[in-house]
Amino acid sequence: MQDLRDHNSGVGKHSSLPVTLRRMARWLELRSFGLTPEHFTLAEARRAAVAVAVPLVLVVGSGQYHMGWAIFASFWTCLCDSPGSDKQRRFQLLLFALCGTLIAFGGAWVASLGYPVPLIAGPLLVFASVLLPSRLPHSGMVSTLLAVVSVVAVGFPKPLVPAAVQALAFLGGSLWAFVLITWLMRIDPWLPVRQSASAVLMRLTDMVSDLVVTADRPHRDYQWHPDHATHRRSVRMAIERLRLLMVRYQGASAKQFRPFATLHHSSETIFSALIALDHAFIVKKGRSEDRIACAFAILDALNASRAALKKWSASEPVFIKALERLHQASVAMQDETLKGCLLAVEQALRRTMLPFEQPQAVLSFTHSAHEGVMPLNVAFRHALRQATAVLAVYYVALIFSFGYPYWATMAVVVVLQGAARFTWTRGVERILGSSLGGILTLGFLHFVDQPLILALIVVPLAGLTIALRSVNYTVFVLFLTMLFIMVTEMLQSGAGVASARIVDNTVGSLTALVAILVLWPDFGSPLSALIQEGLRANQAYLDAVESGADLQTIIKARRAAGLASTAAEVAIHDLGGLLRRFNRVSEEDGAALRDLRLLAGEAAGAWHRRLQQNDKP
Repeated sequence: MQDLRDHNSGVGKHSSLPVTLRRMARWLELRSFGLTPEHFTLAEARRAAVAVAVPLVLVVGSGQYHMGWAIFASFWTCLCDSPGSDKQRRFQLLLFALCGTLIAFGGAWVASLGYPVPLIAGPLLVFASVLLPSRLPHSGMVSTLLAVVSVVAVGFPKPLVPAAVQALAFLGGSLWAFVLITWLMRIDPWLPVRQSASAVLMRLTDMVSDLVVTADRPHRDYQWHPDHATHRRSVRMAIERLRLLMVRYQGASAKQFRPFATLHHSSETIFSALIALDHAFIVKKGRSEDRIACAFAILDALNASRAALKKWSASEPVFIKALERLHQASVAMQDETLKGCLLAVEQALRRTMLPFEQPQAVLSFTHSAHEGVMPLNVAFRHALRQATAVLAVYYVALIFSFGYPYWATMAVVVVLQGAARFTWTRGVERILGSSLGGILTLGFLHFVDQPLILALIVVPLAGLTIALRSVNYTVFVLFLTMLFIMVTEMLQSGAGVASARIVDNTVGSLTALVAILVLWPDFGSPLSALIQEGLRANQAYLDAVESGADLQTIIKARRAAGLASTAAEVAIHDLGGLLRRFNRVSEEDGAALRDLRLLAGEAAGAWHRRLQQNDKP
């Protein structure tokens, strides 16, 4: 027991930047703000820097600033590169390059015909850009970027020949980036999956680490609080991100797909065991020494498995020793629930180390061929909402004589996405990011304005911006704002660029929020309904376990319960929950939210007692 206390104190003192970032991520994701530092990729930053550097050198070196669209096109093409198979990525990049070229030409030329043509052309191009690609799977980024090209093209009106030159510059920049992405500086297409899989294991490790630190003290979730069940929610969200990401790779070979499918399945198994263990800590079930020993054994095994998974090797000495300790702890454990937890984790980790073995269960993330395709009626409303909001911004820009109105319309296009919750958080993040980025750049340009120095800064800044796009939207917009202001300062220097960027992004973001509140608003279900659905789903999970249902039924019920619980907890902090921030959640709702997680814990405990009795997960 003394050894456990010594080990426990070491865990409690352990702190690092990644741990702090994951703690911040858990707090932010409850409030619908994303922070996924595991998605930062230095190789992607280097590639984007090269993609922007070549056209930048050509444009600045030749003095042909009207060819600056090649710079934007190369950057946007890097931004368009989304996770997926090589075939899917090549198709989407070429689609963006070709359609973007047509839009760059048509938008600029039509806008040159004079008022009121731009007021009509901009919204129509946005409508078409959003609606037409919607029938293609996973085309959200392509649609958004084509809409961005539309509003920017209309913002640069040009006669026929200059518009054609602008379009050719766009085509050259996008094709250069395409060649760089798919051939010259190719990055492993499975890297996003590896990063997401690693994130799942890290969040599982964080969950059990906190149990080790808790030891025999009262669990923080014994009573309901605003951040209740933070680790369960974090792990569930990480598993769902991995699941949704793997849908994009379903056409890959079994040799490539099965290791991650197995890992996904094993993560669900380990997560279930940790829920049962978490519940035991909350209600203080059994002896505290047994609970702590179980947590230490699982933590030891998870730490070893993360190192072994880098090589997909079950022969790593550290991993073999950790599994042996896990097995010995299982044999020695008397408590049936804890014994079942240890047994489940051991077998899940052994299965994960055999990447070419067919997973025991049917993969829970397989979908039809239409997965990722937006329903036509939803796509139509979304396109019409975008076009209407763009028209409103044009009207505001006309009244107040905005110097760079396309920045405001760009903000509308990228912020106005999906339901009110997403648009609200996107709008807040964009306003914050653009304001900070604008202020920082304004101060920097006060001291440095030489084109050569700006060019030297823009290149690494472009790479860093691309690498941060999936990490956090606020930070991404901050660097994006700095990048665009500096490039604009180089190509068309003028007074007030930074302040205009701040104002335009604020106006565009607020317009997007008004549009989502007025045009077909989607606030989601009321909190009371979400709580009742969560109670129903968690009770169904418990009933499935107690009735002796098969493994697949248990897995589906467990996932449904976790998603329902998460939806109810997140609803407290979203746009619809603003009033609840001033009027605290009622005691009844708080008790019900606590009951959600207690039901899940009881179900997980019953399931692992059943596993221990059958001696097979």
